[in-house]
Amino acid sequence: MRVLITGGAGFIGSQTLLQLLGEQHEICVLDNYSNSSPMVFERVAMLSNSAFELVEGDVRDRDTLAKIFEGFRPEAVIHFAGLKAVGESTTFPIRYYENNMLGTATLLQAMDAVQCRQIVFSSSATVYGVPKYLPYDEAHPCIPTSPYGRTKYFIEEMIRDWSAATPTASAVILRYFNPVGAHSSGIIGEDPNDIPNNLMPYISQVAVGKLSKLQVFGNDYDTRDGTGLRDYIHVVDLARAHLNSIDYVAGSAGVETFNIGTGEGATVLEVIQAFEAASGQTIPYEINQRRPGDIAAFYANPAKAHNLLDWRAKFNLANMCRDAWNWQSKNPDGYVQGPK
Repeated sequence: MRVLITGGAGFIGSQTLLQLLGEQHEICVLDNYSNSSPMVFERVAMLSNSAFELVEGDVRDRDTLAKIFEGFRPEAVIHFAGLKAVGESTTFPIRYYENNMLGTATLLQAMDAVQCRQIVFSSSATVYGVPKYLPYDEAHPCIPTSPYGRTKYFIEEMIRDWSAATPTASAVILRYFNPVGAHSSGIIGEDPNDIPNNLMPYISQVAVGKLSKLQVFGNDYDTRDGTGLRDYIHVVDLARAHLNSIDYVAGSAGVETFNIGTGEGATVLEVIQAFEAASGQTIPYEINQRRPGDIAAFYANPAKAHNLLDWRAKFNLANMCRDAWNWQSKNPDGYVQGPK
C-alpha cells in the first residue's frame, strides 16, 4: 500500500516507518523537523535496506500537500505531525490549536481532493482527563485537562465528522498511553530537543550523566509505593499497532478508537529500579511535592485492540528499560553524532 506518514521523523513516526518498510509498503514521509532530526532517515534506511520518499514541509502548507497527493497518490495516511508537550500547551495554547487542528483540517482537505479515504490518527490517552474509573476503556468520558489534550480530542471529533460526511472513509484513532524504549539495535530512539518532559528519557539522561538527578513529584499517592503509576508501552509495540491499523482501515469503513497500552502500570520508583537493573547505573533522585494536576494512576484497558486489531503488547518494563539504555548509551547526544 502507498502510505503517507506526516511527522515521520519523530520518535514514534520513525519506528512506524521502519515497521511499514519491513512489510514492503511504499512510503512518503512529510516532516518539518521542528522536533526531530533528518538524520533519523539515514538510520531507518540502513536498518530497513529500503528506499522511501522524503518531503520537508509543514502539514499546514496546502501547496506542499497538494504536490504530495497529486504525485505520490497515497492510499492511506498515518498522521503524527503536531505539537505534543502538555506543559508547553498551557503556555502557548493558540500555537497548539493552530498547529494541531489547522494541520489536520488541511490534511483532510488534501485527502478529499484525490479521494484518499483512509487515515490512522495519532491521538493520546490525555483525552480522558481525570479518571472516573480505571482502567480506562474507550467508553470512558473524555474531559481533557490541557490545551494539548483538547486539540487531540477536537481532532478526533473532526475525523468523526469527516467520516460521517464521507461514506467510504475509514479511520482508526489510536489513544497512546506512555511510549518509551527504542529499537533493539540502539540505532533509532527518542531524542528530545531540550530537557525531557517525560520520565524514561529523563532517567536515561541521568544515567548517561547529562542530568544530575531525577525529581520525583509526590510519594503519598494511593499506589503500591506512593509514587505515580502509569501505563508504559514499548515504542516498537506502538509502531506495530500502526501496522495493524493500516490493514484494518483497508478493510473497513467508519471510525474506530483503540487504547494502545499494556493494561498494566508501573510506579516511578519501579521504573527507576528497572532502569538501574537494565543499565547497571545508579539513578539519583529526590522526592518533591506533588505537581498540580497530576493524578495517582493512569492505565489502559486494551481489550478492544486485542480483539479488533489483533494486537497486543509483547514487551515488558525490563525490555523497555533495556532498549532505552541501549539507545541512550550509544547515542548520548542523540542524533547529533553517530552511535558509539
